Amino acid sequence: MWHLYQFPLCPFSRKLRFLMAEKGIVYELVRESPWEGRDEFLDLNPAGTTPVLVSDDGATTLADSQAICEYFEETVEQFPLISGSALARAEVRRLVAWFDQVVFRDVVAPLLNERMIKRIVARASPDAGALRDAMRKANTHMDYMDWLLDHRSWLAGGTMSLADVAAAAHISVADYLGGIDWEGHKPTRRWYAGIKSRPSFRPLLAERMEVVTPPKYYDQPDF
Repeated sequence: MWHLYQFPLCPFSRKLRFLMAEKGIVYELVRESPWEGRDEFLDLNPAGTTPVLVSDDGATTLADSQAICEYFEETVEQFPLISGSALARAEVRRLVAWFDQVVFRDVVAPLLNERMIKRIVARASPDAGALRDAMRKANTHMDYMDWLLDHRSWLAGGTMSLADVAAAAHISVADYLGGIDWEGHKPTRRWYAGIKSRPSFRPLLAERMEVVTPPKYYDQPDF
């Protein structure tokens, strides 16, 4: 049994949870608000970020979503998510980095800051300009996803991969925060409807963050 330190709208924790569910890895959730900077949590991960995974006996601590995902890819054979030729695996990792770095920076991080962190920590109103900029960039990034899905069955190729897992994690958080305009993105919308229908992803859609309410369609596969 693993203990996973996370909070409901952490896209990196969602990425890991999605992978663990697909691979049949059992874990227990531990709620952590990294913005609080608890000393006990910093002892587990000096970077102060989620997710952090701790073994039941406390002997093993893993941090950083990509490092943990790669660990499970190497140690759990079920449902491989980085597979194929060296070129195919490189493409999976390229797209994972694009979502984890670029999409998070441009879209998810600003939305989290304006619509969650400001409300919970600062008790402040969101910056409308920052929200508009994040939504504009989300639209641009989804144009690229549309292009990929017009040419491939899944984002990185012919089979579901960690690229799809990472994408779904970030898109789901942005969608929860009202940052996604689905109009004009039919390929990505069709792909995400399929992701939403997966039993491994449904628990993520059922979770709610206090003081922040998602759109009514948020957890509906047919949206």
